[in-house]
Amino acid sequence: MPHILPVPTLDHVVVNARDRLDTAAETYSRLGFTLTPRGYHTLGSMNHLAMFGTDYLELIAVPPGAADRPEVMAAPVGLDGLVFASEDAAATYAALQEAGVPIDPPQQFSRPVEVDGRRADATFRTTRLRREAVPAGRLYFCQHLTRDLVWRDAWRHHANGAVGVARAVIAAQEPAPLAALFARMFGPETVRPMDDGFALIVGLARFDVVTPAALWEMFGDAAAESRGRPDYMAALSVRTVSLDAAERALEAGGIRGIDRIGTSVLVPASEAFGVTIEFTI
Repeated sequence: MPHILPVPTLDHVVVNARDRLDTAAETYSRLGFTLTPRGYHTLGSMNHLAMFGTDYLELIAVPPGAADRPEVMAAPVGLDGLVFASEDAAATYAALQEAGVPIDPPQQFSRPVEVDGRRADATFRTTRLRREAVPAGRLYFCQHLTRDLVWRDAWRHHANGAVGVARAVIAAQEPAPLAALFARMFGPETVRPMDDGFALIVGLARFDVVTPAALWEMFGDAAAESRGRPDYMAALSVRTVSLDAAERALEAGGIRGIDRIGTSVLVPASEAFGVTIEFTI
């Protein structure tokens, strides 16, 4: 009996800080995000999270000089991971392998957290698409085995009013191969054509894949630089409860070059560790 393809659901997005997590955390705090205490993965990486209602933003890095997680240091700073939710990483792996998707077997790891005066291990099981299949960045699935240690109300309130990720934007010289990959992963009905590319519907969010020219038309000088890459993850739209709150938080943080246009407040990539961030309602 064939396996059932997963439903595209957003778990989190990953901003790569390489070995500069202190600087990235300071930057995202000034952007108005409340960050979780620093976490240390058993894989050797470390992180801070900005938790939202049902998804989150992760700042990831490795300690300076560390040899663990070479894929973190191999990529430039900026948006480098889009992560789908999975309730069963083994079943997700089996279904995608059967569909011909180049994916690696599940891997389990953890990080200690301090919650309500006690120490516990937040535990995850991931299954990752092979990097050569997605030149733009890392795509993988994450199963949370201890959700109660990650989604805490104290961590989900942000000065900028952020409540969730509405969109991620990927620039690709040729969007068609990624469209075909997503269709194999989730079914062709989840992929919608649009001008200069396509959109993958990911629950209440979406991933837009557009040409670099279309990216620059969207964001102008606020767009992320390619750093010589033909394909790259470039921008995030973050839903906020209040554009006024977002603007106040950005101004209080000394963020430069912000621009309020209609129903969005735009932060240039140069002010957000290589990621264009659009606050939207």
